[in-house]
Amino acid sequence: MKFLIIGAGGTGGSIGGFLASSGYDVTFIARGEHLKTINENGLKLKSGIKGDLVLKNVKAFTSEEYNDRPDVIFICVKTYSIDGILPLLKRVSHKDTVIIPILNGIGIGDKIYEKFKDAYVLDGCVYIVGFVSAPGEITHMGKFLRVVYGERKNQAIPYDKILEINEVLTNSGIKGIISDSIVKDTFKKYSFVSAFATCGAFYNVNAGEMRKNFKYRETFIKLVKEIQAIAFAMGLSFDADLLTSNVQILDAMEPDSTASMQKDLQAGKQTEMDGLIFEVVRLADEYGVSAANYKKIAKNFGYKN
Repeated sequence: MKFLIIGAGGTGGSIGGFLASSGYDVTFIARGEHLKTINENGLKLKSGIKGDLVLKNVKAFTSEEYNDRPDVIFICVKTYSIDGILPLLKRVSHKDTVIIPILNGIGIGDKIYEKFKDAYVLDGCVYIVGFVSAPGEITHMGKFLRVVYGERKNQAIPYDKILEINEVLTNSGIKGIISDSIVKDTFKKYSFVSAFATCGAFYNVNAGEMRKNFKYRETFIKLVKEIQAIAFAMGLSFDADLLTSNVQILDAMEPDSTASMQKDLQAGKQTEMDGLIFEVVRLADEYGVSAANYKKIAKNFGYKN
């Protein structure tokens, strides 16, 4: 089984690194100095689960250079890059390729399938704290790496393919979870990462500061409550209370963890602010939810109706 990882950042680098360290055929799509260093020295993975590894057996190309036909594609880019990778998906996928987007957003699989219907497109999300710590080096923090994925309503996939992927993930040290309601599961993940990134970016604080300082923690809680109200207005229900589970996730994180959106904002890079903050405001208006805290923070970051 051949795996293509589109995006060799903290998420893609960790997933691909785990797979490659267990002997699976992995290729990364990367660019710049990161790509150059991987090709020259291998991928360096510093993981709370795997330890420190240097993986010499990985392949890395630009999207233009890659010409193989993968069996599974993990899309690990930022939401604003989706349109940019469509030509690659169309060129290298075959009818049995399984595409699993694990971006920070909701309905990503549907958005991809609207533009590309020549492969199996699932939907998914990932629970991880990981980042590029140097060119060719990925730091994966903590003791968890969980990939949740499942069928969308608009396209069926042979279940044996999903089971085969899950077996590979498990063998590689990744906790794979096959979802029977991926809309709910991706929204659940979105409710955490959106609130965490929004609060962290607004106050410029990490997870440790967010959970210890009353003002920061209270803002995080208010944001989760607002996005939970949107979920209810959309007709979504959950087995566990979103607020309780999201606070538990915050309290279990490494203290110096920050969202990738916050890191990009600090570095002056393009961010996922539109998808993680502004999109919540648009959903709140669409479903008649007040979302006062999201709207205040969105306005601070330049959102206009």
